[in-house]
Amino acid sequence: MFRKILVSVILLITVTSAYAQTAEDTYNKYLDFNLARLQGEQDKAMDLSRQIMQDTAKLSAKVKINFFNSLAKLYEDDNQSVNAIPLYERVVAAEPDYYVAHRALGYLYLKNIPDADKSLNSPSTDVEYIKAVKKALPQLEKAQACDADDSTLTLIKTLHKNIGDDAGLSGLDKRLKALQVKCEDILSD
Repeated sequence: MFRKILVSVILLITVTSAYAQTAEDTYNKYLDFNLARLQGEQDKAMDLSRQIMQDTAKLSAKVKINFFNSLAKLYEDDNQSVNAIPLYERVVAAEPDYYVAHRALGYLYLKNIPDADKSLNSPSTDVEYIKAVKKALPQLEKAQACDADDSTLTLIKTLHKNIGDDAGLSGLDKRLKALQVKCEDILSD
């Protein structure tokens, strides 16, 4: 009986030690990833990101969200919106007050809509346009509430008009005031 307990304890210590080692390795890769990004070594950062993505479960929740945000920005800067969007969506789901990711998402949702920011003579009936605008507006409104910007405000108003959302436009000020209660501009890990 004593032997079984001793073997179990040794096995538990070995497994715990192995997990701690891989968690530390993953975190070190995360630090290297950030350094590569800051030094402009995009290829190295991308390579490290692929390694980290396999082990994100070993990162703490805050570090994981910070990693997703950094990787999304890396993809965005490399014109890979299709890869950036799901990562930013994870970030805003975990940190709904982090308006920087909301702003990025809002603009990325509109990226493939030609002239999305141009005023239309009458409300659009284009289903894809309306769908993209409805996804972008909440993101842009959160960003606007937290970091007022004239061009973003103009875009928001134009988008509401372009989809014939008079109610949304008339309630904009009230929504912006409610959204500005909680705003984060920096993610901590």
